[in-house]
Amino acid sequence: MAKFQRLSRSGSQNFAVNSKRAFNPLFSLNDFLPQAFDFAYAMCFTDGHHRNIRSGGQIHRSQGELFINTLQGKLAEFGIYRKFSEHGITLPPPDLNVMGKGIWDNGDFDCLGYKLSIKSAAHFSNLMLLETKDWDEEAHYIPDGSSYDFFILCRIKPDGKALFGHHPLLAPNKPPYEALKALFLAENWEFDIAGCIGKGELKELIKREYILPQKALLNGKIIMDARNYYAQSGDMHTFEQLLQRLNPAIP
Repeated sequence: MAKFQRLSRSGSQNFAVNSKRAFNPLFSLNDFLPQAFDFAYAMCFTDGHHRNIRSGGQIHRSQGELFINTLQGKLAEFGIYRKFSEHGITLPPPDLNVMGKGIWDNGDFDCLGYKLSIKSAAHFSNLMLLETKDWDEEAHYIPDGSSYDFFILCRIKPDGKALFGHHPLLAPNKPPYEALKALFLAENWEFDIAGCIGKGELKELIKREYILPQKALLNGKIIMDARNYYAQSGDMHTFEQLLQRLNPAIP
């Protein structure tokens, strides 16, 4: 069981990360970008569907933000797919089926008899955040009843939201496909694994109320839209430790 620290707190609503893990790029995801891009574009701008409000949230996310979240999440899945293959473990490729309303893309893998949940964040993030309304006290995912054995936090660079904000091309609700794709293909997309936790550890975080409240100010600049359980990256297990848990025979 990892030892988890609580966020630093100043007053009732000011929180700061105090247990970090530096971004350490493992490899480029550029080979997977065309597939991930096409999936995210279809999900957000054509035939797919994503909730524009987080569970327990109040802010309506723009189509651009939904696109970045979807792209980032799918790139993280491809990163895990490649990382496991480097250790001789074959996973099914990430699901690229475009889903309609009422169907969830959870970013999960079955691996050596265990169920893995893949979470993604920007390269500067040091928190795994799980919306409290999505998880019961036994660490079951409420929307579809799923139960995961391990959770892996992956980080992606560059920050897609900043990329969106710097280009007028991205202002329309449905930016042109070819121009948008060319913009993203021009970037070098890097990947790291910030850390991992097990189901038992998530249950403990839920029980002990490791909660970042809605409307809290994080690191002096980010206002939280929804109430989240959290784990800091510096307190989480490494990917190598996860491998040993999954298969002790792996060197």
